[in-house]
Amino acid sequence: MTRLFYDLRVRAILYQVLAVAFVASMAWYLAANVSQKLAEQNIVTGFGFLGREAGFVISPSFIDYKPTDSFARALLTGILNTIFVSALAVVFATILGVIVGVARLSGNPLLRALAFVYVEALRNVPLLLYLFLWYGLIVNLLPPVRDAIALMPHVFISNSGVTIPAMNWTPAHTKVLLALIIGAVLAVAVRRRMIAQRVSTGASRRMWPWVLLALLGPALVAVLVFQPEITIEYPEKGRFRLAGGAHLKPEFTALLMGLTLSASAGIAETVRSGILSVSRGQWDATKSLGLDRGMALRLVVLPQALRVIIPPLTSAYLSLFKNSSLATAIGYPDLVLVTNTTMNQTGQAVEGIAIMMLVYLSISITISLFMNWYNARVALKER
Repeated sequence: MTRLFYDLRVRAILYQVLAVAFVASMAWYLAANVSQKLAEQNIVTGFGFLGREAGFVISPSFIDYKPTDSFARALLTGILNTIFVSALAVVFATILGVIVGVARLSGNPLLRALAFVYVEALRNVPLLLYLFLWYGLIVNLLPPVRDAIALMPHVFISNSGVTIPAMNWTPAHTKVLLALIIGAVLAVAVRRRMIAQRVSTGASRRMWPWVLLALLGPALVAVLVFQPEITIEYPEKGRFRLAGGAHLKPEFTALLMGLTLSASAGIAETVRSGILSVSRGQWDATKSLGLDRGMALRLVVLPQALRVIIPPLTSAYLSLFKNSSLATAIGYPDLVLVTNTTMNQTGQAVEGIAIMMLVYLSISITISLFMNWYNARVALKER
């Protein structure tokens, strides 16, 4: 028995079991203590309130929601609102951050100076102030709806937000989208299988027709079976209002702009540092091969810089999703605002805060797992 105890692997497992047991016991003690104290004050506990009627409006909402729906559906609407605006901000901030990061290393002094000012101005001011700034500019400086500005055909901007063309989405479109996602998974599996066969047999076969068939095949079958109608609704400017299209409210627009611009400044510095981490010899090698600077950056330098860029990029994405909770300051109905309204109506603050913590924890863990997986894929392999 003593000999088993001194085995390092056994001791490591034992310590982990003891640590988990300690944390679980502390969590049980705190939960029981909180439940007892709330019961002594005649405060209802539990998650039974989720089935009751919410009774308040959420606008905008990216799923069908009515005030007569339950608190559970209201919270789901808030979660989807948070995920939707944060995911859009991640895409736009990444694109903008890469462009600005490359511009920071440009040989053009004016472009380099403008990129420097952009980064420093956005990185050194709290995000909350920028949210107030964008929201105030949209509401107070832009013209009313009847005098909306046409940025381009069928795209209008006013103090009520941005109005853009929109496609009428139906359940058939959702099924086609799911089929396309399944096709993407199949395409990745087919590509890996064919690469493995090429390595094992040495026989070279054209890969792209099979990958393309796996990618588009399920979607084409879904289109033939469900036959979704593609109808686009264009906004039209009337005498007093804009009719048709999708209306992006000032709260959503200001939040998207604030999250995108603030995160893009940090991402730009991450990209710049990643590019600088690649040795000068790589640039010289691309010149000797006759590659111009753009091709050298895209084909040689950036792929090597990813091993430096990905870890801090993960932190930037996590911060962006968590900073979306500031949306409540400008009235965007995200998870925090919906949960606060729920807590005010039900009085069950502990459960509401627990739901918010669980949602943000789940989102953060999902992002971390995906980025760690991608980091392992692009990392340089030593042989």
